[in-house]
Amino acid sequence: MPSIAFDETFGTAAQTDRDPASRDPFSARSGAAFARSQRTERHPSGEGRGTGIALAGQVLNFAEGREIYGEGQPVRFFYKVMSGMVRTCRFTSDGRRQIDGFHAEGEIFGLETGGEHRLSAEAVNDCCVVAYRWAGLEAFDGGEADTARTVFGFAVTCLKRAQEHALLLGRRSAAQKLATFLLDLASRGCGGPDSPDSSVDLAMTRQDIADYLGLTIETVSRTLSQFERDRLIALPSIRHVVLRNRAALQDLVD
Repeated sequence: MPSIAFDETFGTAAQTDRDPASRDPFSARSGAAFARSQRTERHPSGEGRGTGIALAGQVLNFAEGREIYGEGQPVRFFYKVMSGMVRTCRFTSDGRRQIDGFHAEGEIFGLETGGEHRLSAEAVNDCCVVAYRWAGLEAFDGGEADTARTVFGFAVTCLKRAQEHALLLGRRSAAQKLATFLLDLASRGCGGPDSPDSSVDLAMTRQDIADYLGLTIETVSRTLSQFERDRLIALPSIRHVVLRNRAALQDLVD
């Protein structure tokens, strides 16, 4: 799977499957584009999306299924999702995939301790992210308190979600797991900016959901169908869910 490669000398990111002249989005050759991306990052674009982080960052686009970074690669950047969705995952020794989390628009990922990534990050669908060098964050002299608070807040959120995911995997039934998952996505605005909080767009596949919840794809599909029969949800399409009875879903969780 094509991925971001890390240049040991310059700490840069590069698309490994592109032509050599365009492999390094941080290169001197693309300095003008990099300057434009910095301005876009610091000042919201015409689409009205800012990052909330006062650091120079590079805008990167990934097609569905593309790897952003791989498990075991050096930790040189952290990222913020501008559009689309990203999954972080690992593969077990027997080849099974375990999805650690899904990161929606406006959320940060790649905040890992240690010198190497313990997870891989992949584009769930076509997505746009901003990559920030860790060195830029470490160079703060205290004058960027707002940015430091923003990044710290995301780090705390990531830790909280990791703890909640561990608890989720320990739940007894598939119904509990799936109800928790749907309510969480709805609370994070995954139905789109103009959608009610009862609407959820599933950017991920049923297999993604199964790998995240520790279930089989058959169990995920069967449980969603049962929710629909029980009028807890509606499924206008395979990738869109309407929460018809949030209270009943919450009762399952509790």
